[in-house]
Amino acid sequence: MSSYKNNLNPMFRSKFSEDIFNHKYRHDGAETWDALSSTLVMDVCGEVLMKDEVQQLYEYIRDMKFIPGGRYLYYAGRPNKFFNNCYLLRAEADTREDWADLSWKSESCLMTGGGIGIDYSIYRAAGTPIQRTGGQASGPIPKMNMVNEIGRRVMQGGSRRSAIYASINWQHGDIHDFLKAKDWQSMPVGSTGKSLWDIKNEDYNFPAPLDMTNISVNYDTDWLLHYYSTGDVGDVFLENVHQAMKSAEPGFSFNFFDKENETLRNACTEVTSADDSDVCNLGSINMGRIEGINEMSHVVELATKFLICGTMKAKLPYGKVYETRAKNRRLGLGLMGMHEWLIQRGSQYEVTPELHNWLSVYKGVSDKHSKEFAERLCLSIPVANRAIAPTGSIGILAGTSTGVEPIFAVAYKRRYLRGNSRWVYQYVVDSAAQELIDRYGASPDRVESALDLAGDYERRMAFQADVQGYVDMSISSTINLPAWGSKLNNEDTVPQFSETLARYAPRLRGFTCYPDGSRGGQPLTSVPYSEAVKKLGEEFDEHVETHDICDISGTGGSCGI
Repeated sequence: MSSYKNNLNPMFRSKFSEDIFNHKYRHDGAETWDALSSTLVMDVCGEVLMKDEVQQLYEYIRDMKFIPGGRYLYYAGRPNKFFNNCYLLRAEADTREDWADLSWKSESCLMTGGGIGIDYSIYRAAGTPIQRTGGQASGPIPKMNMVNEIGRRVMQGGSRRSAIYASINWQHGDIHDFLKAKDWQSMPVGSTGKSLWDIKNEDYNFPAPLDMTNISVNYDTDWLLHYYSTGDVGDVFLENVHQAMKSAEPGFSFNFFDKENETLRNACTEVTSADDSDVCNLGSINMGRIEGINEMSHVVELATKFLICGTMKAKLPYGKVYETRAKNRRLGLGLMGMHEWLIQRGSQYEVTPELHNWLSVYKGVSDKHSKEFAERLCLSIPVANRAIAPTGSIGILAGTSTGVEPIFAVAYKRRYLRGNSRWVYQYVVDSAAQELIDRYGASPDRVESALDLAGDYERRMAFQADVQGYVDMSISSTINLPAWGSKLNNEDTVPQFSETLARYAPRLRGFTCYPDGSRGGQPLTSVPYSEAVKKLGEEFDEHVETHDICDISGTGGSCGI
């Protein structure tokens, strides 16, 4: 198999990359990647940057050395400029008015195509007496499910799947219910004899509690000091680990000392804030395509300026988001292609001295130019500059490893939604792995992947912790684990995993893991390289059983789970 070449869009490494462009970002006025790159630069900063900077920035985007977040790509050249990927919301008061206001804010943000993240910690625990009415509080979980349903409906009528995040503090009165809110394996469905997880495996679209929502627990300084003084992670943390190793959620949000109030997260958790209605403003440096540390410095400089320009140009859903953005001017300059960069140098998945040098440039140059450029434009100086997103779509677009993640697998079968109406399956060979195979004659079974590292979770934690030292917000990274009940992931391994994660917690801002097969209908499934090569690029529908929720529940008319 040779590297993919396309005369119309020569930067794409695979048909998979080209398909992402064609189905997600291509539109009138942006029929090619080159045209989209030019349009985007002129939309965002053509009136602000020097002429030579505009030209160079266009070339960096065209050559996929810097790729702005997916919302930038989608709205380039369109009338509405909703360039921001996500919005960060806080439940501000446990009142009827705030419940209604939070629903309105959630829907307003989701309808722009952006995701939302909400911290519900202020809501009283279920059963708490309400003095004004004589009733009892519902607790935060019913509200989470209400917002989840808003996300489902917006997805059906909008342009993309809604992304939602929900969190509460580890000391909240409903924490034990929250920990099991997505334990679908333990939820029976009617009289079928099956669990909700069984049904979701058969029919991924079957509704389930919080199925549009990623959930995490916020751990603050009190938890950390308790752990330091006693050596005990506590029952909540231990149960959190147990559920994560079994069903992938909840995740972990670590907010210690000066970061304690930054409990608000975007849908993928890499952007943090203490302020309601903050916004994430994303773009990623593709390390796999940058030719040296000097070019790295220049790309970081122009990417930083691009994102600051974005804070002046992006349209927002309501007034308070404008106010918060003007105050914080938060940037989310990230990295991707890091594992490809290591592979190019013959390195294993670890932070090498050379990588430390590149990360120092990333940190120092972005800090320097965000301050200088903001002052030049008489804008507030950004309160934070760096967050590393998962870069799922744009990483595929660039044909490189996503975020700080290792390559998932050399070859896999991918499931994705076509036209919000049907699931399509496609065989894929990882582009970065294929480049290594083509250029260096590497054997496919010798290319290290996330699945190879699934039994060595501490190595993944250590890598994320080392990179976090250069990031002033957070890193979105998901550690792959073997399936629950396997030799390396079972009830007996939970205590050791808990201890290891607790040791790394002060150097992390967040943590998530994914046990193989834990969420029904998972999007990526590893396949043999030889099988993928034979069927490369083919699209096909795979039979998926569908279930009628009313038939299963035994009720008629409108019903829900």
